[in-house]
Amino acid sequence: MAAKTTLNAKNLESLGAQRLAELLIEISTGSAAHKRRLRMELAGNHGGAEVAREVRKRLASIARARTVINWRKVKALKSDLETQRKTIAETVAADDPQEAFELIWQFLALANPIFERSSDSSGSLIESFHQACVDAAAIAASAKIDSKVLADKVFKAVQDDGYGQYDNLIAAMAPALGKDGLDCLKTLFVQWSKEPNDKPANDKREVIGWGSAGPLYEDEIYGTQRDLTVRIALQEIADAQGDVDAYIAQQPENTRKAPMIATDIATRLISAGRAKEALEMLNEVETKDRVDMPFEWQLARVETLEALGRAEEAQTYRWTCFEQSLHDQHLRAFLKRLPDFDDLEAEEKAFAHAQAFPDVHQALAFFLLWQAPAEAAKLVMRRKAELDGNLYELMPPAAEALAEKHPLAATILLRSMIDFALDSGRSSRYKHAARHLADCASLAPHINDFGDTRPHDIYVAELKRRHGKRHGFWSLAT
Repeated sequence: MAAKTTLNAKNLESLGAQRLAELLIEISTGSAAHKRRLRMELAGNHGGAEVAREVRKRLASIARARTVINWRKVKALKSDLETQRKTIAETVAADDPQEAFELIWQFLALANPIFERSSDSSGSLIESFHQACVDAAAIAASAKIDSKVLADKVFKAVQDDGYGQYDNLIAAMAPALGKDGLDCLKTLFVQWSKEPNDKPANDKREVIGWGSAGPLYEDEIYGTQRDLTVRIALQEIADAQGDVDAYIAQQPENTRKAPMIATDIATRLISAGRAKEALEMLNEVETKDRVDMPFEWQLARVETLEALGRAEEAQTYRWTCFEQSLHDQHLRAFLKRLPDFDDLEAEEKAFAHAQAFPDVHQALAFFLLWQAPAEAAKLVMRRKAELDGNLYELMPPAAEALAEKHPLAATILLRSMIDFALDSGRSSRYKHAARHLADCASLAPHINDFGDTRPHDIYVAELKRRHGKRHGFWSLAT
């Protein structure tokens, strides 16, 4: 009997078409989303044109809406958008690519009015528009849209990219645009960049802020925003065309010495087989007395040295970077290139370096990433006085990782958080501290020798002596 009542397609078929239809009407009553889905399915029975008509009506309805989209309504709207997007990309496009092309742009045009009235902190809505950009590119290719027409549409869209909905449009459209389309798009942005900004009279200029030099006018900000939009667009076009020099030309001279900008340029130069220039670009960055160079910059430098055939120098640099940062990827890459057995000796050397590293928490994080719990426990036991119980993003996972095989080290980590919460009077953390104390109690029977660490009952007695008046904590701990 249970098998026959399981909800699956085969069992539901036994109800018959009429009963299923009645149930669908009943279930959809009061649900606009379910009704729209059913109408879409019915439209599908009458061909792609009818489906397209339903989608167009729904998109127009969404565009006309004026109600505020609070966090409670985001999920429903997201579902609605995804239904329309998928219908365009999968159903309409298969039947009529030209119609689908017009509809997907109508869909993309919803972004500004939607974000103007929404508060989607999760970013789920923007994902639908980013995917629609990819869909638009595939549909444009299928519909064989003229490259100049497509370039003009992309240009106008990026000009109005108020909420980042078109951030990936140029990259997505590159194959459909082709060489002629990309050249046309580039020309449009260059022409736009040369257009003068018509400033209104001072008494009509809108002040949107104040700086050290006086008022900040809206038209001045627009000019700055336009320049930025053009620069980013030309960079993306350069990438699509594989033109490294055009990409570099869009970077102002004074920014090329910034580590991440130099990294972006160097990465492209390496891909173009211009490793020597890549190294020169990286060397322009000021590194003297700096040990906090971005990891991406360091990787680019290693890759450049490898491309130049300077493998030994690359290895030396990997080790130097590891010594400075304890970044596990540097060490993994270093060990991977060593002969058999040499890697074991180098790993021991790396562990010794990490044990003595100035920042005990950085060292602990490294051992956890390396999945070396014995080394992590050793570090905790040796340097317990340096532990900061305020680091809640590190201490709980560290204690959990050590609990099974190193209960004493786990207990020390838990106590560091308990002590911090009580010593600083952080009442918001009392419930966590109480949970940590309970964890300490459960670990205590598994500790054979506390050494110079106080046994659990003595630790609790000391807590009561020092913090007996923290009634909020003790009410949770007992």
